[in-house]
Amino acid sequence: MTQHRHRGSFGRIFAAAMLALALPLASHAADKPKEVVSLCFEDQDVLPWRTEKGDGLNFALLKMVEQRLDIQFNYASIPWKRCLAQLKANAVDGAFAVSYKPDRRELGEYPGGEKIDAGKRMHVDRYVVLRKKGSRVEWDGKSFSHLDGPVGFQLGYSVGDVLRAQNLEVDEGSQRAVELARKLIAGRVAAAAVGGSDAAGLMRGPLAPELEQLPIPIIEKPYFLILSHAMLASRPELAERIWRAVEQARNSAAYKKLERAESASH
Repeated sequence: MTQHRHRGSFGRIFAAAMLALALPLASHAADKPKEVVSLCFEDQDVLPWRTEKGDGLNFALLKMVEQRLDIQFNYASIPWKRCLAQLKANAVDGAFAVSYKPDRRELGEYPGGEKIDAGKRMHVDRYVVLRKKGSRVEWDGKSFSHLDGPVGFQLGYSVGDVLRAQNLEVDEGSQRAVELARKLIAGRVAAAAVGGSDAAGLMRGPLAPELEQLPIPIIEKPYFLILSHAMLASRPELAERIWRAVEQARNSAAYKKLERAESASH
């Protein structure tokens, strides 16, 4: 009997010791740092989608993705062409918000791969035409008329491909929408192809009395979070989880409520 009790005591002591050892391990697991994904974006305000300070619907959406996947996004706000160059060099894990161009698949990958999955977009935006007030320039949805100079657009923006496909004279020398608008007002370009959200900001701003926005958009397209080739090679499962979470978050009631509130404020 004594021997049996001794083995029972030993068993209890052993179990207690194992529990004591397990507790720090469990605590260490709970304190394990989150997986980090580095993203770059253009260093200018593009309302309602994003601001340089990290506000706007794009950041709200990505915050929801972080919470769903228990990961951490680190952001870098830099000029757009440099952001895309860093993506190509695998210096960042991803870039947003990027519209689709076939040659951009050399820089990184879109959700869906060769068959782009528009359901996993971050948002949809459009390009519109601005002209100087009193100008006769027109856009009918297919072609321009009464152009007496180049059509301007911002450096590295995808609308340039649409304009060049029409064999138009173009000007890609502006970094920011307001620079392009001033160039338009000064008569250095005959028209400007501007993102819809940028155009809305300009038409609410101090330059608005000197500008006109034409009613027919040049093009409307989805914008994505694209991920680097290195990210796809090293963490393919996480990449797919991120893109799925973008779609889920964008379709969530919480995000739709934010979209409605943003629309009402404009």
